[in-house]
Amino acid sequence: MSVTVYSKPACVQCTATTRALDRQGIDYRIVDISEDADAFALVQDLGYRQVPVVIAGEQHWAGFRPDMIGALA
Repeated sequence: MSVTVYSKPACVQCTATTRALDRQGIDYRIVDISEDADAFALVQDLGYRQVPVVIAGEQHWAGFRPDMIGALA
């Protein structure tokens, strides 16, 4: 399953999310929505107004969600 973290610079919850993914040994890709207009539009189209937005397979969520990250492991 591919995991993508939509993030922006200096985002505390984004850093917490990527650290939790690292601890679980989950591979992921980071996309900076402040530099990628298409990614920003995707996040907005999903209804999110905050980052991080994590898309893991068919599921997605916003914010630091250790419960959801743990379920991926």
